[in-house]
Amino acid sequence: MAQGKRISSDIGDDAIQAIKAFGAAAKLARTTTGEGQSAAATRLGVHVQTIARIESGEPGVAIGHVLGMLALYGISATVQQQRPTDSGERPTGQPG
Repeated sequence: MAQGKRISSDIGDDAIQAIKAFGAAAKLARTTTGEGQSAAATRLGVHVQTIARIESGEPGVAIGHVLGMLALYGISATVQQQRPTDSGERPTGQPG
């Protein structure tokens, strides 16, 4: 795992993959505009290392920073909630 805050081992692979996908989308959007990480960091009001952490898909980055970066480049995200299983247990990676 990349450096940063510890992430619960209860987070499922699907959630980790979604985080990485957000990071890849953010990087693609930034590079498509020709903007460097430093410029993105200045616009978002964070350190350039935060931009690198977002783009690498590090799970410990604050969600506000990730969504803020996506918004800088016109990308929106939609929340889709999964339903619990019949047994009453929550699916892997779902909040309780």
